[in-house]
Amino acid sequence: MFRELWKRRVKIIEANLQEELRRTKSLDENLMRAMEYSLMAGGKRLRPCLLMAAADASGGDGEKYLQVASALEMIHTYSLIHDDLPAMDNDDYRRGKLTNHKVFGEPMAILAGDALLTLAFEVALRQEDVPHEILFAVLQEISIAAGAAGMVGGQVIDLRSEGVQIDLATLKQMHMGKTGALFKAALRSGALLAQAPADKLDALTNYAENFGLAFQITDDILDVEGDAKILGKATGSDAKKNKSTYVSLTSLAEAKKLAQATVDDSINALKIFGSEADFLRELVQFLIGRKK
Repeated sequence: MFRELWKRRVKIIEANLQEELRRTKSLDENLMRAMEYSLMAGGKRLRPCLLMAAADASGGDGEKYLQVASALEMIHTYSLIHDDLPAMDNDDYRRGKLTNHKVFGEPMAILAGDALLTLAFEVALRQEDVPHEILFAVLQEISIAAGAAGMVGGQVIDLRSEGVQIDLATLKQMHMGKTGALFKAALRSGALLAQAPADKLDALTNYAENFGLAFQITDDILDVEGDAKILGKATGSDAKKNKSTYVSLTSLAEAKKLAQATVDDSINALKIFGSEADFLRELVQFLIGRKK
């Protein structure tokens, strides 16, 4: 049931992303090709699926909020394009394909990322059947998560930390921004859209924080022992760049224990929910055993 629902929603999300690209007006066709190249390159579509699952858990219908969910994936894709740039992580591959700047050049990759970020808010504003004040609150949530207090701020800490030994508290702060902020925004947005009561919103926020941490620790583990062919990108890059990770600051064994502990904390955060939150429970357990 879990895998079937995830697979079905990925198809729905991807169809909508393709439709939104089709209806987007651009002064340059090459820009559209660059946007589509990364947006439709596959992936788990975790953030839109998390939004839908949080809405389900809050008593709503997650698929009703497809526009906001799609906007989150556009923001995530923009961040990946920019993260891969030579001035940032300087990666050659993403999801088993050449990174955007390797195909379209660095200037076009920057602009494709910019275009996806701004398109995201146009798409989200097309969300129907949501009171204006709730949609405003959701867009504010996403804006903060994507900006200096969230994803961008975390990326700055990451850049500043290359070649420098940082402590676990700084590492956690970095990843709560760089990776965790958009996960948290996805889950809180789903709850807000479904008008969840305060206790359920708090529970989903707690789940989101632990989910993001579990995701990042698992990412660090995969960079050490993952298969590059399965991951679709090079492994060992953190060590080559002398980056602090949960593995380098503790050990591989300790990182695995910490990942399991955060998964357990995620599941425990959902104790006020019944079966309506089973997708979220199964997803975070799947996360720790993922290969990519």
